[in-house]
Amino acid sequence: MGRITVHLHGKTKDKASATLIEMYVKRLEQRSIRCVTHPGKTTPQSYVTQLLSMSGELVLMDEGGLLESSIPFSKRVERWGLSTGDVHLAIGPAEGWPKDENITDLLRLSLSPMTFPHELASVMLVEQLYRATEISRGSGYHKA
Repeated sequence: MGRITVHLHGKTKDKASATLIEMYVKRLEQRSIRCVTHPGKTTPQSYVTQLLSMSGELVLMDEGGLLESSIPFSKRVERWGLSTGDVHLAIGPAEGWPKDENITDLLRLSLSPMTFPHELASVMLVEQLYRATEISRGSGYHKA
């Protein structure tokens, strides 16, 4: 069974965002989804190097990436959970992903074509992962 890990660049300073992230991360831990926060002082290039050193599939969250609604995203998350490999979903540094030829061909997913504050994007990602697992479970959480 594959594990999904969310990678955040820098500690969440906004208390409201931190509370929401913590709430969803607690819910997700029971579903083999965890969250790792990398030090904010890590340069964007060092962050990329750390992410590339991990085994498994690396997926970058990027406003220019592939847009999916919640149902197709839930199917993707379900496939990741059933696979044998690990998946790493990475929220980029606040200043964006560095230009690096090692990440140009990676899958990039978008939460929206709009630009959001870095910390809000983190909240949105963990909420969407929680929503995806609830859709797969057939709960009433997703009311679309």
